[in-house]
Amino acid sequence: MTSVSPLTSTSGPTSTSATKADTKADVKAASLDYTAFLRLLIAQMKNQDPTKPMDSTAYMSQLASFSQVEQSVSTNSKLDSLLTSSALQTADNAIGRNVTSADGTISGRVASVRITSEAPVATLTDGREVTLGAGVRLS
Repeated sequence: MTSVSPLTSTSGPTSTSATKADTKADVKAASLDYTAFLRLLIAQMKNQDPTKPMDSTAYMSQLASFSQVEQSVSTNSKLDSLLTSSALQTADNAIGRNVTSADGTISGRVASVRITSEAPVATLTDGREVTLGAGVRLS
């Protein structure tokens, strides 16, 4: 029988000279994705001692956590859908119109638009590209 060790939280000295990249890496390493959470919960439930079942309060707490993770996944999916819809609307509004970059250095007619994870990128008739973001003017 495989045993599952409990998750514990430890705290130690923190460094004030941590960079932003270090912080992002720490947060990513400390978080569980949906699949990992489910595997952990199922493993814990499968491997508990039947003569000493899990405290019902702890069990309900884990079910509540499961529900919260499920809701977060659903919310993220809906947010992705909204962002995609917004990017497609921006692309539709830009095609065929004149665009000027935020700093005013690039200007021209939009021939096509591609959607990236950051923002829609307009390709002008002369081949140059402009990211359709804040400060970009359409006319």
